[in-house]
Parts: sequence; structure tokens; C-alpha cells
Amino acid sequence: MKIVYLITGSGGSFYCANCYRDMLYFRAIKKVPGITASAIPLYLPPDKNNTETGFDDHVFFGAISMFLREKVGMFKNMPVFLEKFFDLKPFLKLAAKQTGTTSTEGFEELTLNMIEGDNAFRKSEVDRLVKYLSKDGKPDVIHLSNALILGLARQIKNRLKVRVVCSLLNEDDWIEDMAEPWRSRAWQMIAKEAVYVDSFITPSNYYKELFISKTGVKGNNINVIPLGFDPEPSFGEKNISRPPALGYFCRISNYNGFDKLVDAFIKLKSEKIIPDLTLNVCGGYTGIDKPFISEQIKKIREYGFQKSIKIYPEFQGNKKMQFFNDVDVISVPVRKYDGYGLYILEANSSGIPVVQPATGAFPEIIERTGGGITYQPDTIDELSSALVKLFTDKELAEKLGETGKRRVRSELSLEKMSEGLSAVYGNG
Repeated sequence: MKIVYLITGSGGSFYCANCYRDMLYFRAIKKVPGITASAIPLYLPPDKNNTETGFDDHVFFGAISMFLREKVGMFKNMPVFLEKFFDLKPFLKLAAKQTGTTSTEGFEELTLNMIEGDNAFRKSEVDRLVKYLSKDGKPDVIHLSNALILGLARQIKNRLKVRVVCSLLNEDDWIEDMAEPWRSRAWQMIAKEAVYVDSFITPSNYYKELFISKTGVKGNNINVIPLGFDPEPSFGEKNISRPPALGYFCRISNYNGFDKLVDAFIKLKSEKIIPDLTLNVCGGYTGIDKPFISEQIKKIREYGFQKSIKIYPEFQGNKKMQFFNDVDVISVPVRKYDGYGLYILEANSSGIPVVQPATGAFPEIIERTGGGITYQPDTIDELSSALVKLFTDKELAEKLGETGKRRVRSELSLEKMSEGLSAVYGNG
């Protein structure tokens, strides 16, 4: 069986859960005997740290040319040679460094065009993609990375007559920030285009129900397959003589509630509840996040705690594992309702307990891993109280860390996830 993933890129400058999820699907299915898998990037070249054997060098529907056609009138019907010029790797790599906007303003029409496909994915580009997909024999399954590119499902289905699968996770992050009538239209169009998808895959029951409520689809073909991964090898030793350390592991942004954790950190130190507490931060950021981060650093400095915070410049490989060695508890108190939270699994796999608001899929995921606690309501006081609970009850924190580590490694492995994916693809 031949599987091809069409994966949208984020630029690689921050921890992107959806990008990581796509890589996990890709790694998992390659473990299944009888399946060959390849991945084709859309919009931007893949992050070099996530490039693996089977990941294609070609980029389709380059981000720059798509943006210019949508936003600049003179480029609406740009000739192919100019499109290829803008899609050269040096330009796309430069564009990748600028990615990461969380504002939908000005992108509403482009979003709807990508969902419908007819305007965003021009016939000539789709022709090029279809030809490329078929060059070594027609694939059995095409797997789209998210519902915001559903416009490709209809066109691929009609031209290649293949099975189409689509991942679902966090589309609401983008769509719900859109003003009306764009927001409602986006969900309606997703429902309309969903008929061209044979199966959807999402990692949580929470997100399945959310997608059904937003689109009105029946959901009979939405499969819940919890994400899993093979933990990376440990790196270095834990420093048991250091002060207690609170960790944040995600993109450093307002959207992910970094300022909320900073406020809780300041509260615990300034009120001398945990006076020697340190805050370790890992996950990357974009240029758009810099003013927000500077504001948080300024806040910490005003309280005189600047020597108690450390920001890790890298969030992959050995640097990531070193970060995990340096923290005791991790919390990512997001403002949005997250559909999964891979950072929970990453923390638990290293034996670190988590503290998360009881929102979105967090209660579901933490119940599955047993590696943390949730709090409600989602306030700084409740977050602070939950953190105090784990930092002062060492026996509880150790128990949660050990349980999370055991369950993630036994129940949420790549092997188990590959079994679920294989069943959806119809292998065997």
C-alpha cells in the first residue's frame, strides 16, 4: 500500500504541535510492513530537523505566490515562470522565518479559498501535483494534514480516484478568530467539502465532538486515534541539587498563556510561597511574539527575578532533553481550548508531571496518561495553588511523573498509533 502525506509547513521557528503530529503519523505508518510512505510539503519547505527519509524536496503551492495572487492585484494571474521564481527555496526559507501570525485579519478570503480550493489551488498547480503524485504509480491513500486545505480533497478525489484521509486538530484556533460572516462560512464550507473525504483522524474525543458541533457533519467517519511517539533518548543527568524549577514547553506566545505562567511564577516568589523557584522556558517563537516576550521579561525584571528565568534557544534533540532534565513540573496554561497537547506527552515521557487548566482535551489526555493534575476555574490563583500542590508534595509529584512515563511509553507508542492509522487506511 502506498501512502502520500500532503503536509503544510509552519516555518520551523517554534514548537508547532500540528507539524510534530504530522511527522509522528509519518514515522508511525512507515513501521507497518507492506506500506510505503512519502511526504510532500505544501506552502513552505520542511523544518530541517523534521526532514526524514521519504520527505520530498519539492514544495507545492508555494506560500509567496499564493499570498501575492490573493493580496496583490497585479499578481492575480501571474505567469508560471514568475510563480516558479517566487517558489525558489531561498525565497521560501526567508518567508518561513516570517511565519507564525495568529491574526486572521486580512486572510479571511484566502482561508475560504483554500477550503474550497478552486481559487487558491489553481488548476495548473493541481495538474502539476497530480502528475507528480502519479509519477511512480498512483498512491492508494492521500492524507491531508488539516481541514483548512480540504479544497484539495475534491480535486484529488475526482482526478486520481483514490482514498482521501484528513487530519483534524486545532482548525478552530484559526477559524474562531475570524469575524462573521467569515467564521460561519468557513465551517459551512468545510462541511460541504467534507463529503470528498473518506476518513478523518483526530487524537481526542473532545476535538471530534467540537468538529461535529461546528460543521454539523454526522461524524461517522471521524476516527479518534490518540497521538503517540517513541521517546527520545535521555541526555545528560538531572541536577538534583538545583532549586525547584517550573517549566514551560510550547511556542512562547500570548495565545499559549505564557504570561499567565509568568504571573503565577511571580506570585509564588513574591509572596515567598516558593521563594527559590526558577522558571525555565523552551519552545521557540517568531518575530511577531517578540514584543509580547519582552513585556513578560520586563515584568519579571521589575520584580527583581530576572536571574531566576532561563530561556532555552533550541527546542529539539539534545537541547530539548536537557531542558526536561532541568525542570520539575511543566505547565502550558493556554488561553485557547487545545484539542490535544503533545507537550503533555513529551513532559510525561520524561517523567515530569504537568499542571493544566481543565479545558479542551486536557482532562481527557491527563486521565489517559495519569501524569498530572488539572485546575478550575482557569485563573492565576488556581494555577498557583495547583503548582504549589506539586512542588510541596514531592511524593505526589513523583507518583504522577512515574505514572505518566509508564503509560505514555506503554499505551501511547508509535507502534500503537500505527495500528490505528493502518486500520483507517484499509491496510490488510
